[in-house]
Amino acid sequence: MMKKLLGAAAMAAVVLSIAPASAARMEGCSGTNIGKVETTVEGWADGPAKWAAFKEITDAQTAMLDGKMGACSRHLSSAMHAGMTK
Repeated sequence: MMKKLLGAAAMAAVVLSIAPASAARMEGCSGTNIGKVETTVEGWADGPAKWAAFKEITDAQTAMLDGKMGACSRHLSSAMHAGMTK
């Protein structure tokens, strides 16, 4: 149990250290950027990566509507990286 908690903490630390850099590269969380990512993902072959990316896009839209721009940018970044994990 302790190994799982330590592993989860380590993963959270890695994600939090990478997320601000990813968010800084995004032009910002806007409907235009969400549309660009969505258009890109629509061109991918059907499969788990595409569906995971669409879930991230939905989460990004929700975050944007809630005014959480950092979370929105992270979700957009995750959506684009989903295609690289094939």
